[in-house]
Amino acid sequence: MPRRLPRPSSRLPISSQRPVIVVGAGIAGLVAAFELSCHGVPTLVLEGADRPGGKMRRTEFDGQAFDAGPTVLTMRWVFDELFAEAGLDFAAHVAMRPAAILARHFWRAPDGGTQQLDLHADPAHSAAAIARFSSPAEGQRFLAFCAEARKTHDALLHSFMRAQRPSMPGLVGRIGRHRPSDLLAIRPFETLWDALGRHFTDPRLRQLFGRYATYCGSSPFDAPATLMLVAHVEQEGVWLVDQGMFRIAESLEELARRRGVAFRYGARALRIETDAQGACAVTLDGGERLAAGAVVACADAAALAAGRLGPAGARAAQGADRLARSLSAVTWLAAVPTRGQPLLRHNVFFSADYRAEFEALFGRRELPADPTIYVCAQDRGAGAADAAASGPVTAPRRERLLCLINAPADGDRAGGAGPDPAGDRASDERLHDALGRFGLQLDDGALCRTTPAQFEQLYPGNGGALYGGASHGWRASFQRPGAASAVRGLFLAGGSVHPGPGVPMAALSGRLAARCVLDQHCGTAT
Repeated sequence: MPRRLPRPSSRLPISSQRPVIVVGAGIAGLVAAFELSCHGVPTLVLEGADRPGGKMRRTEFDGQAFDAGPTVLTMRWVFDELFAEAGLDFAAHVAMRPAAILARHFWRAPDGGTQQLDLHADPAHSAAAIARFSSPAEGQRFLAFCAEARKTHDALLHSFMRAQRPSMPGLVGRIGRHRPSDLLAIRPFETLWDALGRHFTDPRLRQLFGRYATYCGSSPFDAPATLMLVAHVEQEGVWLVDQGMFRIAESLEELARRRGVAFRYGARALRIETDAQGACAVTLDGGERLAAGAVVACADAAALAAGRLGPAGARAAQGADRLARSLSAVTWLAAVPTRGQPLLRHNVFFSADYRAEFEALFGRRELPADPTIYVCAQDRGAGAADAAASGPVTAPRRERLLCLINAPADGDRAGGAGPDPAGDRASDERLHDALGRFGLQLDDGALCRTTPAQFEQLYPGNGGALYGGASHGWRASFQRPGAASAVRGLFLAGGSVHPGPGVPMAALSGRLAARCVLDQHCGTAT
């Protein structure tokens, strides 16, 4: 099945010779700028921070550099394709290794010990592991689940993920006209939790695969069953970037600069200006006005809809602020020795009651008393040899950890979960206690904490929501704005717009926005 996006109808530069201004140097903005530069379009990127990457953050703490945002790369073909169409090799610029084991998962056992399951990139290996962990029947059910996940992925790859702004009627018409059976595969009206109940009888497996909803900041009890496609995405390949995920942002910026893209850091956009022809300029918070031939806004869509970049941005993202906010997080960075559990690169410590966890997050808007904890051990591998060698750690060796629990996106609301209600020290103790219940001990050391309130400061306008709107119900995916907006010359990109959050999806949104600029604003629109 061909993966490539349709080629734009024009490679001509913007007729006015004013540059396209990209607001935001996150992954979507970097990809959009790189794509435009490959077609000879003068481009200027404005970024309020002092470096590229956006949520793909690199943070220096305690003498170490950490991935403080995304920690894993999937759908590598998005970047392979982007680089190949520019005559470049992605792997030559970003060194990476495939992960043989996707993640190690832990549950508390009734006897006070722990239960452990590794999920492998090879479905046959995962099925065998599940058979040993649960039962042979569950191993077979896993393979049936994988087959349905693949059907869902294949049905939505071109009809949804690559489409500029699909609608449910259009999606049904496109799929049903050519492959009627695929309409059953995508199951848009069934929740992920209910679909997993059809596949698995072991509640731990339902919990494990229900976690896919949190990849887009949502609850498995409300997100659609289409998110099963994540299982197939992971089996296509999970990659560990040798120099950290930030290397992807660095590489895109370096290559875009070579092709003539200009970058201005510490340049905070205040307002997108329009004239009779559409978007025509961006005004910075210091009052400087920069003329533009077109604008690609990579700010959070809800922040745009609320007027953060002026009336034009609000019209372009109209309605985006009506979606429920996705999850935020509390994260901790630490460089400490660990003891007591055999960690791999990616580790998940599950709560005892998943439903209660999400009732706290989305119902009562509070931190769960018993949260699921993700731990990224950034100095460890994720291969078979790593798994065989990673017994309980007892040596006093410092290793870089990113620990994360989900939190409500109330960082801009008084009384919300932004500043941790329990207080900073109590918050740190809660992390130590929660991991200690699994037998994982973190030696004392400095912790660097980020709360929803701090995420709101970094990415204003959405309370610290890290994934745009929550993907709750079948309509949510179709309520995200697309690349082309109602304001001529103003285009949208980023994880809060179509096709959704995550590194590869945000990259696809950047490509879709660049293609819309080329198609609609370069003098020969189709």
